[in-house]
Amino acid sequence: MTDTRAPHRPHVVIIGGGPAGLMAAEVLGQAGVAVDLYDAMPSVGRKFLLAGVGGMNITHSEPYPAFISRYAERSAEIAGLLEGFDADALRQWIHDLGIETFVGSSGRVFPRDMKAAPLLRAWLKRLRDTGVVIHTRHRWLGWNADGSLRVAYPQGELALKPAATLLALGGGSWARLGSDAAWLPWLVDKGVQVAPLQAANSGFEVHAWSDLLKDKFAGAPLKNIALSLTGQAPRLGECIVTTQGLEGSLVYAWSAQIREAINRAGSATVLLDLLPNRTVDNIQKALAKPRGSRSMAKHLHSQLGLDGVKAALLRELTDAQTFADPTLLAQAIKALPIVLVRPRPLDEAISSAGGVVFEAMDQRLMLKELPGVFCAGEMLDWEAPTGGYLLTACFASGRKAGLGVLDWLKN
Repeated sequence: MTDTRAPHRPHVVIIGGGPAGLMAAEVLGQAGVAVDLYDAMPSVGRKFLLAGVGGMNITHSEPYPAFISRYAERSAEIAGLLEGFDADALRQWIHDLGIETFVGSSGRVFPRDMKAAPLLRAWLKRLRDTGVVIHTRHRWLGWNADGSLRVAYPQGELALKPAATLLALGGGSWARLGSDAAWLPWLVDKGVQVAPLQAANSGFEVHAWSDLLKDKFAGAPLKNIALSLTGQAPRLGECIVTTQGLEGSLVYAWSAQIREAINRAGSATVLLDLLPNRTVDNIQKALAKPRGSRSMAKHLHSQLGLDGVKAALLRELTDAQTFADPTLLAQAIKALPIVLVRPRPLDEAISSAGGVVFEAMDQRLMLKELPGVFCAGEMLDWEAPTGGYLLTACFASGRKAGLGVLDWLKN
């Protein structure tokens, strides 16, 4: 491949066309760097577009201390990324693309039309206007013996020797959209420290639901509930009963803690509060009222409005003694234990934990073992719940790595 652009312009190769790679390309292109971005898929931003199917939650409006806490043990590292590009800056960046945003009732931030495609189209036009060249159906295959990049495309293979390389290859979830973690062994072979990839923002499995529960309620939403782990404050929200267990936003919010508990002990017990707006005493008094000839199912419905999938789970996870005792049943309604034994497969997860550890990079996100090679996005070792936190950190890391490349080229 011959670069016909002005010879005085440094040439940078970016591998990966998700938010992190595209943001790095923008930083470099606007600085006058010759940028070639390669992506294995037929078009860029495919996982980004998938996120838009659910309404395109781009970021979150909550106060910064709460926002940064969502990144748990990597909060300090992510704070370093957000210093120059936090949630407010990301929102302004979207506005500069001509896309209006609004804050939903939950504090989440969305494009006005709730779609990802218009934002991506406007962004790609801006990138092309700065001279960024995007090559689709070009898959990175690691390095050749001479240190050049191997990039395969339908007509053959390229050997590239850029001034710097930026890897933004995603994690290990949703391989069909490009995040297949094929990069991991190539970096390990180069001595780069990588934490094992694990499912994040994923559903979890129980040992087994009864056939009755699966047949009648698989796919049913559990709304107006709270979920917690022992010793942790409950969180309000909703989730879904699946044939294998539980999934949905409330489960995703706890996924890191659930996964780590399973890693330690082989299982994790979550406590489901079926009626978070009522106290144990209030529930007990309602249950203690005479029910006459009515069944317990009708009694639960008439006194507590408890029926459907909630009542089915209560029956599924309690014994006859508990179900017959108002005191025990009230306690079960407020803290129904569900034993989760494993996460769903990594490829089904919304995102992945693990990846290139921050300790393997310098402050510019350049790999210490591979000078001139930078990393960004979900392939780094961090995780966050859904709610805009994932995208915000991906954008910010791409910008940070792009600035790091500029610093490397100057020095």
